[in-house]
Formats: sequence, structure tokens, C-alpha cells
Amino acid sequence: MADAALVGFPSVGKSSLIARMSAARPKIADYPFTTLVPNLGMVRAGEYSYVVADVPGLIEARARARAWSPFLRHIERTKVLVHVVDGASVEGRDPLEDILTINKELEAYNPELLKRPQVIAANKMDACFSEDDSNDIIARLKAEFEPKGIKVFPISAVSRQA
Repeated sequence: MADAALVGFPSVGKSSLIARMSAARPKIADYPFTTLVPNLGMVRAGEYSYVVADVPGLIEARARARAWSPFLRHIERTKVLVHVVDGASVEGRDPLEDILTINKELEAYNPELLKRPQVIAANKMDACFSEDDSNDIIARLKAEFEPKGIKVFPISAVSRQA
């Protein structure tokens, strides 16, 4: 049972993030579906501690597949959803569209999941080619999600920037 679930597409840095946040040592590699089973990590922040689950990357229509439901059950047991996106679009993906797609898949599995608190970790921000790229991506994410109460945090799990 975890307090928060790291959700997102493959290769966005979920495993790198949990490795930086906790003592968890998931397999980290540069290919899709490196994570095949959920990884749990205990995060300590001052006097508080909580458990984070790094679940295998979701892809469109996967949430409706029976084989994926064990991973979605891990997400169901959490209190907070942390969307991890490739904020620098290193993989050529649109982070805003990724979040909308993941939420659509979560809703297809269990509409109650979208009633949970959500935050966005725009990862890989150290890989932006210019400050303008970074600001544009973050501005788009904030314009779309912060009015809905979903905070956006630009981060880099690799360089430990937040």
C-alpha cells in the first residue's frame, strides 16, 4: 500500500525519480517497460514519511486490458496521483497530451481515481535546449492544469533540480 503513485508513460523518469526520492533501487534503463513490477519507496521529508509507488508505464488503451489491472489496483490504493511527464519532450511526446491520455485511461478503469489529488512532475527539465523551451512547456502545463487545482513542478531527477 502506497500513499502516492507515480503514473505516466514509459521512459518519462518515474524510476529515476523514486530512486532519488527514496532508498528504492529500481532497474533504470533507457528503453520502454524497464519497470515490469511496481517498486515501493519510503520518502522522508523532515518529520514526515510516506510511501511512493513507481508503477509500470501506462499506454493508451492499456488500462482497459486485463493484464494491466494488477498495476492499476496499486494506483487505486493510493491517496495521491503524481503525473510524471517528459517535460523536455526528449522522446518527442507532448507532456500535456500525455497527462490527458493517462487521465482518460484511469477514468476508463475507475472514474473515482480522478477525484484524488493530483500533481504534475515535469521531469527532464535539465534537457531543455533553451530556457524558452522550458518556460513554454511549463506555461502550457500550468495554464491547463493549475486552474483545476493541479500544481505543476518542473524537476530533473537526474540533476536533482526542483
